[in-house]
Amino acid sequence: MSKKVFIILSSLFILCSIKITGQEKGTGIGLIIGEPTGLIGKYWLNEINAVDLALAYSFVGKNSSVSIHSDYLYHKFDIFPSEEKFVLYYGFGVRIRFVNNDKNSLGARGLAGLSWFNKEYPIDIFLEAAPVFTLLPSTALNLDLSIGARYFFR
Repeated sequence: MSKKVFIILSSLFILCSIKITGQEKGTGIGLIIGEPTGLIGKYWLNEINAVDLALAYSFVGKNSSVSIHSDYLYHKFDIFPSEEKFVLYYGFGVRIRFVNNDKNSLGARGLAGLSWFNKEYPIDIFLEAAPVFTLLPSTALNLDLSIGARYFFR
């Protein structure tokens, strides 16, 4: 076995044996599926607030497009009494869409979601809805719906 392979396997073994719990801090990276579908990241600012950023693709409608959105989030941890950790979150942000035929758009997002934080692993699974008020090039009201998961690094 080469030295590089040994170092990689040893590092993976050490990382997998460390018990990491909680998702209320650090940075998470994952996937969203729905409208839009792509990559999403989350960075905790403090125990209640976080920001997210997504780079995704919208498959809906005749104007498929690259979508970038970012939100400022507030979290409520004690809404659902349960042994599991369910977290309600809400916030506001911005969405930019780059459409193939140059009908790019800019919109303001509102956001509400529900996350489940796994007790044993640093992951969360979430469902969210975001009404988007498109401001440019013309006004419209859209809805982003997605489900996703993130892995959190410390």
